[in-house]
Amino acid sequence: MQLFETIQLSLQSIKGNRLRTLLTILGVVVGIFSIIVIMTIITMLQKSIENGLSGLSQNTFQIQKFPALGVHGPKEWRKYRNRHNITLEQFDRLKGLLKGAEAMGAEQARGGKVVKYGNIQTNPNIRVLGETVGGMRTNDWTVDYGRSLRETDIEYTNNVCLIGKDIVDKLFPSINPVGQTISVDNRPFLVIGVLSPKAAMFGESQDNRVVMPLSTFQTMYGKHNTSINIMVMAKNKQDYNRLIDAAVGYMRAIRKVPPGEDNDFEIFSNESLIGQVNQITAGIKIGAIVVSIIALLAAGVGIMNIMLVSVTERTREIGIRKAVGAQKKNILIQFLIEAITLCLVGGVIGIVLGVGIGNLAGSLLKAQAAIPYDWVAIGLSLCVFVGIIFGTYPAYKAANLDPIEALRYE
Repeated sequence: MQLFETIQLSLQSIKGNRLRTLLTILGVVVGIFSIIVIMTIITMLQKSIENGLSGLSQNTFQIQKFPALGVHGPKEWRKYRNRHNITLEQFDRLKGLLKGAEAMGAEQARGGKVVKYGNIQTNPNIRVLGETVGGMRTNDWTVDYGRSLRETDIEYTNNVCLIGKDIVDKLFPSINPVGQTISVDNRPFLVIGVLSPKAAMFGESQDNRVVMPLSTFQTMYGKHNTSINIMVMAKNKQDYNRLIDAAVGYMRAIRKVPPGEDNDFEIFSNESLIGQVNQITAGIKIGAIVVSIIALLAAGVGIMNIMLVSVTERTREIGIRKAVGAQKKNILIQFLIEAITLCLVGGVIGIVLGVGIGNLAGSLLKAQAAIPYDWVAIGLSLCVFVGIIFGTYPAYKAANLDPIEALRYE
């Protein structure tokens, strides 16, 4: 009962000084907002990346010419551009050497294409991929209806293809596309299947693709104009690292990389790409935490000053409470609750604003909406911590006032 009455008195005091309360919690709002808004945006981006990284199956890595996360600056671009393309012949040699893989695939790709069906055509944003049969599995592609690629399609360079859901919606809104003939770069292709939908990445669809036999792709766009990507799937997690080490050694030998020199190819997987993203965002997180701590320290000093002023203003009230039987711990708890409440109110407002504005900013980057629950919990914990640390001295001072002197105070 005493605790309940103490909490009531604390809340009444906060309500009785609304302007002071508002100014006091403003610093807490800024501190919590600054960390939550940044963590919300980062969480949205990471969620979009992780959902979009269904491009490779589990326990699968990819060997390619360029890094997965882009290239910075012309000097670095020249370094990667001057590498020799990875060829289909190199893939065949690696496939013969690398033992124990569950599946291996090779692919080449071209973007910005238009697909036509009769008088209807798509936007020029279609991605055309040439695949081996193994590429369907290593890319974690499944067929919604129709059939997948066969070895005979590769062997005989068949003009057949599988299409994504976006192309189906655009060209075949009311009929079954399987068995229909579409045009890709003015070449007719028989649609043999429709790919199952994939999760979007940064709001960009992964269902706007045409998949054809790699041999057919190379007759259209050339064997050596673009580098191929090699995908390797391990049977289990235990074989995964062994296969990566073996693939690196074999590729260095196949591509004649001199001992001591860096690889002239890149290896990445879903996990490594997420790890790289986490490394990039780690610095941003540290910066946000530093800014937030500085803001919260400033807010804590403000709360302590306001609470000291409040103790001075309410000296007579404290004296009356002590005179009617309030103990030191009751006064101490009352002022601590006031400090913690101020911090929590500011924290809740900062969290709501941070999540809301963070999701708004993230939506401009076409990232999926998210709430950083772990950082929300951390933010609230920081508020309680700041309230206790900076509210303890004013509460101690109030609790130790002499009741007779306090009653004489004017």
